[in-house]
Amino acid sequence: MWGRNIARYTNVLTNVYTINNSVKVQRTLQTLINSKRTVKRELSTQLLEEKHGTSDDRKPKKLADCSTFTYRTHTCGDLRSEHIGQTVVLCGWVQYARLSKFLLVRDSYGLTQCIVNNADINITVLPLETIVKVTGTVVSRPKDMHNREMATGEIEVSINKLEILNEVSKLPFNLRNYQKPKEQLRLQHRYIDLRFPEMQNILRQRSTILHSMRRFLVEEHNFVEVETPTLFCRTPGGAREFVVPTHHSGLFYSLVQSPQQFKQMLMAGGIDRYFQVARCYRDETTRPDRQPEFTQLDIELSFTSLDGIINLIELLLRKTCNHNIPKSSFNRITYKEALESYGTDKPNMKYDMKLKNVTDLFSQSTDTNFGAFILPYPSKLGKLTAKYKEKIHDIRKKYNVKVVLNENISKEIGQDTSNKIKSVTEGNDIVLSLGDYENVCLCLGEIRELLAAILKSKNLISFNENIEPIWIIDFPLFVKAENGLETCHHPFTAPHPDDLHLLDTDPLKVRSLAYDIVLNGHEIGGGSVRVHNPQLQEKILKMLNIDPSKLSYFMNALRSGCPPHAGIALGIDRLVAVLCNAESIRDVIAFPKSHDGKDPLSGAPNKISDEDQKYYHIKSIET
Repeated sequence: MWGRNIARYTNVLTNVYTINNSVKVQRTLQTLINSKRTVKRELSTQLLEEKHGTSDDRKPKKLADCSTFTYRTHTCGDLRSEHIGQTVVLCGWVQYARLSKFLLVRDSYGLTQCIVNNADINITVLPLETIVKVTGTVVSRPKDMHNREMATGEIEVSINKLEILNEVSKLPFNLRNYQKPKEQLRLQHRYIDLRFPEMQNILRQRSTILHSMRRFLVEEHNFVEVETPTLFCRTPGGAREFVVPTHHSGLFYSLVQSPQQFKQMLMAGGIDRYFQVARCYRDETTRPDRQPEFTQLDIELSFTSLDGIINLIELLLRKTCNHNIPKSSFNRITYKEALESYGTDKPNMKYDMKLKNVTDLFSQSTDTNFGAFILPYPSKLGKLTAKYKEKIHDIRKKYNVKVVLNENISKEIGQDTSNKIKSVTEGNDIVLSLGDYENVCLCLGEIRELLAAILKSKNLISFNENIEPIWIIDFPLFVKAENGLETCHHPFTAPHPDDLHLLDTDPLKVRSLAYDIVLNGHEIGGGSVRVHNPQLQEKILKMLNIDPSKLSYFMNALRSGCPPHAGIALGIDRLVAVLCNAESIRDVIAFPKSHDGKDPLSGAPNKISDEDQKYYHIKSIET
């Protein structure tokens, strides 16, 4: 834009100069012409840098030396033209061998082409992925053979000595992107899968993010990193936990599902700014965004509020993630708004398809939980195929509600009501759902995701590729359960102060001081203001049918003068997966479990011997 403006003003001043021939105008004109030339040079340089990288990019960056304490002198991504003439030692895997002369060596940092000039060195017998040590001299490639696609493409290493450090006998698959095997085989041989550049990049990016988070919390805000136990006792009212037998008959540990109670007791102990990169365990169904063991950044803070924690996390993400995190405050919507607009409490904001509430268009039902919602979508999609209709039918059965597709609306609900509904859809086709209010919303939320995927595949919907974080607040404190009440988050979440009067009369209407942060449809963190008052905590536990005496140690901590506090846990696996555009959190974990919760590498979980069963006083029941 600046270049175009200079051109415009230059043309105007040229005309003025032609008429007036003033010295002042002449000087101004010359200044603008010079500025125009400068902008042209800068734009040309910028375009070259975007295409090929800056000259600094093509030179070794001043980073920490990755070869200290090793017998290599450089990595396979280090060497540039300034190293020409130096004797170097490289170590890595054989990536490729060609014409008995060219050897491509790869390590975790890049590729270097090596050239054989010695008849005694035979590279044709080297299997791919063999580990070698190359000693040689850095030489320049012929100018017409520079490889702009490689960071080391201006040089090669003339081999003086080649040592085989470990020759490959057999590989289950080749390290070629176009030959990538199925996930199960890659997980079974994860030590090979980790060599793919994308896996290297993801794990290093994950490490950088965690390092930046630690620096932010410790160096800038004086948080204290405290490790809490993994072996603990059963937590009432939480997710299902793994049990760990001991050699004491009938006594078991539980693996912690989170450090929740420990971090609250740290607040009681005066560690007022705590964090931990914590390993957590839950015996739950494995999904693309869930594992039986996972990592979270756990944070707790005394004398703070909901706004205090939210401001902390927004600043943390901006400073540590190095992505397009918005500079302004993240949007906040209530749980009710999220449910009624997107059909979920973790909405994907990358596309703009919202539910519409049309309950008022239907005759009032005696059921106060009745709801009617529609999901408009572009009519260009046309009729859905039988395959997708079947998927929608399965979703409907899951939530036990009625679903009517666009072509059947008039027949199912009558022409008058159909016309009223279609008058607010702006020409879009719709899916209608009727039934229990919450289930209707949840059902359409899943259908929304399904339709968005179809629309995206046909380029009928635009997706915003930016990171779109959003806070969900005002969750209900309780949800209805078969035997009474269940907590929406966990039993230590504080009720909203404006709703305290409803605890005894209408507990399902009590909001909580809980908050979730959602990125592009993935919940990457959640927390709450905690109950620090022991009387209120005891009351809530009893409402949940949890015996407070089973948490006597925790209740005593609250009675000891525990300060008001709040906290959050960020799911590191989900966060890194979103930032790296990974399809599953398994892609950002070094050694993940498979979709069925098993370890393909070792075969765990495994049976244990009769001797071990006797030692731990357990007996397996065959089913």
